[in-house]
Amino acid sequence: MPMFDLRRLRMLHELALRGTIGAVADALSYSPSTISQQLSQLEKEAGVPLLAPDGRRVRLTEHGELLVAHAADALARDEEVRGALDALQPSGAPVRMAVMQTVVHGILPVALSLLTAREPKLRIEVSEAPPEEGLFEVSARRFDLAVAEQYPGQSREHRPGLERATLGRDPIRLALPPGDDARGLADLRERPWILEPAGTAARQWAVQQCRAAGFEPDVRFEVADLMAHAELIAAGHAVGLLPDLMWAGSAPRVRLVDLPDAPAREVFTVVRRSSTSRAAIRAVRDALRDAFDAAPAPAGQSS
Repeated sequence: MPMFDLRRLRMLHELALRGTIGAVADALSYSPSTISQQLSQLEKEAGVPLLAPDGRRVRLTEHGELLVAHAADALARDEEVRGALDALQPSGAPVRMAVMQTVVHGILPVALSLLTAREPKLRIEVSEAPPEEGLFEVSARRFDLAVAEQYPGQSREHRPGLERATLGRDPIRLALPPGDDARGLADLRERPWILEPAGTAARQWAVQQCRAAGFEPDVRFEVADLMAHAELIAAGHAVGLLPDLMWAGSAPRVRLVDLPDAPAREVFTVVRRSSTSRAAIRAVRDALRDAFDAAPAPAGQSS
């Protein structure tokens, strides 16, 4: 088998994930023409067509699909070797993390403090991203680690080459304006609701809870920012469902009501299996788990 340039294999792998040359160019910070040129060179190295026109886009040929599988293996082996070298002498490479908003607010400050004490030379780079994006971008190697969530009765897609580790369970409660005397979901069929955007796991789960209670929620506000949920609920404009982690031990400005069967979302980390030998990855996962375990319940919670 010919030797292929790893950088070009990465571009082909990205194309298989992202679907367009423009998206690959954006992800890797190259121009589309550069991506096209490099993929053309990869075709010359392979000696077979890897891409075929498909309208204004391109698609992978059968040979292209085969080489994508090889690219995934080659990228994983490269990362494994780098991890083994890093174990002998740390390279100083940063750990790039994608985390949910509630993690930024609820456990990231404590986790970073732990890492500062344990691994003072370790550089951490953090981006806030919804779970769906974070999981995808770990596969695509934009991030090294993502923190995601899974709601009761639902399962996230298991992407090849990724490894999950549970941080813990995060209770979900009904959030009401202060002084609101509603006792449960059934009392809220006529109320305006605030939920996360359609297509998210949180939105799907919340709607199912309302339907199980016998009504379709009147969604007046569709907002990804859970802090905005809390503000609108506290001001009396809506009701919603919020996880405990967002309060980080502070006193909520809303009234929290326990739900039947005490539902909780599972919060977990995801990394590429080929990166698990990196000491820095292990240190970050340990710090996140310890910070999650230390997170207090909402202060002054009423039920």
